[in-house]
Amino acid sequence: MARIVFTANLARHIDCPADEAEGATVREALEAVFRTNERLRGYVLDDQSALRRHMAIVVDGKPLRDRVTLSDPISAASAIYVLQALSGG
Repeated sequence: MARIVFTANLARHIDCPADEAEGATVREALEAVFRTNERLRGYVLDDQSALRRHMAIVVDGKPLRDRVTLSDPISAASAIYVLQALSGG
């Protein structure tokens, strides 16, 4: 199963321990986690189920390519990191 890790800065706002989930895509793995933690969905996804602007996902060391449908493929050995994107000026 893919390992999904939520960074500590996100954990300050919502309980989101690391988890493992099955799936062929980032979307499928996240949906498995959201089934047990529905509140987390609102922090990660917008009302259109796309990745929120202020969020970032890294899969196996590479930034997520598909921020809308989250269709990037994963394997059982994948590491998925969900974090808040930094911005500023």
